[in-house]
Amino acid sequence: MMTSDHELPSTAWQQVHEGLVQLAKSRGGFDLEEGQRLRAALLASVHVRLGYGSFVEYIERLFGYSPRLTYEKLRVAEALEALPELATALGDARLSWSVLRELTRVATAETEHEWLTVAADLTARRVQALVSGHRPGSRPDAPRDESARRHVLRFEVSAEAFAAFREALAKLRRDAGGPLDDDAALLLLARQALGGPLDDGRASYQLALMVCETCRRATQDARGQVVAVGPEVLAMAECDAQQVGVDGGVEGATLDDCAHVGASGDDAAPAPARPARAAQSIPPALRRLVLRRDRHRCVFPGCAHATFVDVHHVRSRADGGLHTAENLATLCGAHHRAVHRGNVTVEGQAPAALRFHHADGSAYGGRVAPLAADTQGCAFRALRGLGFGEAEVRRALSEAAHDPGEPMRFESVLRGALVRLTERSVTRAA
Repeated sequence: MMTSDHELPSTAWQQVHEGLVQLAKSRGGFDLEEGQRLRAALLASVHVRLGYGSFVEYIERLFGYSPRLTYEKLRVAEALEALPELATALGDARLSWSVLRELTRVATAETEHEWLTVAADLTARRVQALVSGHRPGSRPDAPRDESARRHVLRFEVSAEAFAAFREALAKLRRDAGGPLDDDAALLLLARQALGGPLDDGRASYQLALMVCETCRRATQDARGQVVAVGPEVLAMAECDAQQVGVDGGVEGATLDDCAHVGASGDDAAPAPARPARAAQSIPPALRRLVLRRDRHRCVFPGCAHATFVDVHHVRSRADGGLHTAENLATLCGAHHRAVHRGNVTVEGQAPAALRFHHADGSAYGGRVAPLAADTQGCAFRALRGLGFGEAEVRRALSEAAHDPGEPMRFESVLRGALVRLTERSVTRAA
């Protein structure tokens, strides 16, 4: 039976507070143990032994968690295996799981103490803002990389619009022939709305990327707002896009994008830009041939996606790849982005001699070492962000020594690959 405030004993509110404090401390230990047990259950394939269709179904029936929450708990639990200070802070209830969820996106064994220090006493929302724009391995005081910033979309819609939106996402996932996260699904939905020409000889959608030829940074126009995009987005566009040059300036960029463009001296005014003729990066006849050969479907094993696909250079143009049918393969947007983000690789010659692997080197679709795959992917993106080419980064990562008996750590992988990349740069310079 509830009583009014004036009827409560003077110490009752303190007892309530203490009770919540104890509950919060217990919750921290529970969250840590829960994550460890979820990881163990996944690795032991408990859901398979019990006959469930997937691990997320098993956890949903057990805890009522949504697939997104299950994936996040697994990601955080895996990250904490290499972050002992953050794991201890969660177990001691010094930090909540919501705060840890954000910190594990950027912290490594070398930087976790710094992130733990700056995040102390901050709310989860403040920590989310603090982490935004940083990549794994970066330090809290490092300059933000705007292309790494995550953006939030929120809508309040009618029941009809909500139902239609969910049906559209479900259709996209069915057409893809496999799971799509929210980012990939919404990107695909947007690409379909931006459909563009139906001619197979031209790229299936049109977006404007402004590229600085000197620093190779790219931005995209989003209805009047300029948004920085990552190197994988530029790499996708360079595979299969319509390129518009600017005579006397930077290909695909306006003179306002880089102050140094067109200047012949410190105070020289930029030369007037003259638009050049647009051209497809892949000759239209060759693009049509490749799409017909691949039946307009993504060539990744098990992927059935056949809507608004891209044509990908197996060996990139920057690494000497040619515009030949053997060097071109049809990929869906999700797999195309995954390749240029370093999450998966495709090698060989199309169409019959292609090889597909996850970032950890395992065959695509087989048993993956999640921590190794994620670490390799993060290192790939970090090195690409420093300006190294895709092929040389992949080669350096594959050559970086790693003791199979030791856990794979991001900083050691990155350091090993950087040593090889630096040695090659010095050799070429000599």
